[in-house]
Amino acid sequence: MKNNTVVKNTYLAVDFGGGSGRVMAGSLFQGKLELEEVYRFPNRQVKLGKHLYWDFPALFAEMMNGLKEAARRGYAVKGIGIDTWGVDFGLIDKNGNLLGNPVCYRDSRTDGTPDKVFRQLDPRDHYRTTGIQVMSINTLFQLYSMKEAGDPQLAVADKLLFMPDLFSYFLTGVADTEYSIASTSELLDARGRCWSVDTARALGLPEHLFGRLVMPGTVRGRLTDEVARETGLGAVDVIAVGSHDTASAVAAVPVTDDTVAFLSSGTWSLLGVELDEPILTEEARLAPFTNEGGVGGRICFLQNITGLWIVQRLMAEWKQRGEEQTYDELIPQAESAVVTACIPVDDACFMNPGNMEAAILGYCREHGLPQPQGKAEMMKCVLQSLALKYKDAVSRLNRLLPAPVSRLNIIGGGSQNRLLNQLTADALGIPVQAGPVEATAIGNILTQAMAKGEVAGLDELRGIVARSFASQLYYPRK
Repeated sequence: MKNNTVVKNTYLAVDFGGGSGRVMAGSLFQGKLELEEVYRFPNRQVKLGKHLYWDFPALFAEMMNGLKEAARRGYAVKGIGIDTWGVDFGLIDKNGNLLGNPVCYRDSRTDGTPDKVFRQLDPRDHYRTTGIQVMSINTLFQLYSMKEAGDPQLAVADKLLFMPDLFSYFLTGVADTEYSIASTSELLDARGRCWSVDTARALGLPEHLFGRLVMPGTVRGRLTDEVARETGLGAVDVIAVGSHDTASAVAAVPVTDDTVAFLSSGTWSLLGVELDEPILTEEARLAPFTNEGGVGGRICFLQNITGLWIVQRLMAEWKQRGEEQTYDELIPQAESAVVTACIPVDDACFMNPGNMEAAILGYCREHGLPQPQGKAEMMKCVLQSLALKYKDAVSRLNRLLPAPVSRLNIIGGGSQNRLLNQLTADALGIPVQAGPVEATAIGNILTQAMAKGEVAGLDELRGIVARSFASQLYYPRK
């Protein structure tokens, strides 16, 4: 009997977030993308001594478990792409050894560092080169704090590898740096899409740390023989995608109209538009907007805004107290709650407090605002504060664009929060389109397919997204 089973090329997206990671499998079939979760695992920060670290060995082991599970399921795997959060990195020596666990961007080592750096650099000239929103978490400030502290790792390090580059390196043995993740560092020339050597020199940072840049859609290397055997996948290509998770997510925005803005909604909110070239004006610097790299060499012109981090911390605290509630329970209660207080979600007091609920109540008390009573009011307070922050960001964005934003497309996990979607539409006064939820994995997988010739370019990629995944529209309420 003839076997009519269709063997579909499968691409694996390894997507690391601040709280969890997963391995997703994607295959193209009849012009649509079929997506399946293969493996999910937790991520955590570990406090050791004076610093807060990521547990890189544990994360690598979990990724390997996910790859083994993909092999066990019998996928015809043609590529693997890795994406993570931005700015954080590991250092390897000339023998290829990891010198220490990567430090988490929420560590306090960069407190006050931007002020020290800008005693040596003119912030206006610096922005005209790098185009990056100044945040103390950025790689530039992490490295400068290490230099100031006399960290011995810098003396023996051969290469700096951002988190996705580090995972890729230990899969393939090839040490290079993907463009979109490098752009989060505040050490890249935004126009030239190359390292800003002048910035490194001005601050006395070791120039040899910054290696060869590769663009999304480039094959980085193949699994080493050892990894190929251990996972059971064989000789599979590891492909550079938009390895900053925002870049992969933005690639999966299904609408490409110039007046449609995106909001990648998760632990962080990244709100902006996609451009061919960076905007490096003084107005953009003061707004403040950042010019990060995207798929196809494009620019993700956006604001970094604290996202659902505050909500995530509140939910974790309530669970720890034995008062756990699900989003499905809380959101309907929050919808009917009447709350007038709004908090500045980007304030330093909400960055990493010992207790988030206490931080919110304390802020309201100190600023004469009505304190939210109970979980539903606390949730409503945070979500409407986020919506107002998005309104401010879009207003600033409109002043920098030739035409105002006509629609906001929310992608990522936060697009499932229907109350936040509606509050955002109400605040902005424009329609909000929600979805796809799995934007990062989708963009990762389809960029791999583009590298392999299955997808012709970004326009076709986005057409596949629009055909494959439903979205929901929210209109402003009068």
